Amino acid sequence: MFKEILAQDAARIQAQFDLVLSALDELDVTRAMAYTTQGGKRLRGFLVLESARMHGIDSTQAIWPAAGIEALHAYSLVHDDLPCMDDDDLRRGRPTVHVKWDEGTAVLAGDALQTLAFELCTRPEVGNAEVRAELALTLAKASGAQGMVLGQALDMAAETAAAPLTLEQITTLQAGKTGALIEWSACAGARLAQADPEPLRQYAQALGLAFQIADDILDIEGDAEKAGKRLQKDAEAGKATFVSLLGLNAAKSRAVELVDQACAALDGYGAKAETLKDAARFVIARDS
Repeated sequence: MFKEILAQDAARIQAQFDLVLSALDELDVTRAMAYTTQGGKRLRGFLVLESARMHGIDSTQAIWPAAGIEALHAYSLVHDDLPCMDDDDLRRGRPTVHVKWDEGTAVLAGDALQTLAFELCTRPEVGNAEVRAELALTLAKASGAQGMVLGQALDMAAETAAAPLTLEQITTLQAGKTGALIEWSACAGARLAQADPEPLRQYAQALGLAFQIADDILDIEGDAEKAGKRLQKDAEAGKATFVSLLGLNAAKSRAVELVDQACAALDGYGAKAETLKDAARFVIARDS
């Protein structure tokens, strides 16, 4: 049932992208934007839509920030794949944007997707001015030097550090690089309803860490064809990961513990939270 909901939400988000991007001029940069917003699990967009449903918010409101967070995530992947960053040539089983076009187009497509994210989150359809301002402010914090960009900067610094990162340092790094956008997504429904986001914040913090541990496990045990990207890069580079520090079995156990924590944070919502709990279980059971 959860996978069906996830697929349905992914299709809604794709339709929203098709609608928004079809209004833009046909240029390499807009073609690249459309290209990079195709595919993927859409987990962040799903979290926006599901947390909104849980708070009684109609999908006609929630689809805008759901597409917005996926646009911002797509920008981060385009830039992360660049030669000056992780230098990847494959993403979601297809050539990365700078390989398919060129580096300049990739930079501009990423820039445009980042600004599109804020445009989508502040559309009049999303809610009143206070709601839209809160979504934009919190997204700026989650995506910038207090969140995702901070995590990416720490990750790049770790590549040339004299010693591998400690478990505490990796946890801090991933709370920004991966966790910040997941947290924003899960809290979006409460913010749309102007409700308390704290239980969803606790859920998302545990979920984001479990997600990254699962990624580290997939990097060791996964199938590159299913993952749609090159695996075992961290091991080849000698970078510390949750698996290298905890060991494979302990990392798996820690991921299960975090999923239990995430689910417990939602107990106050009763049966309305079952789909979000299913999402937490999915995060550590996925193969891509």
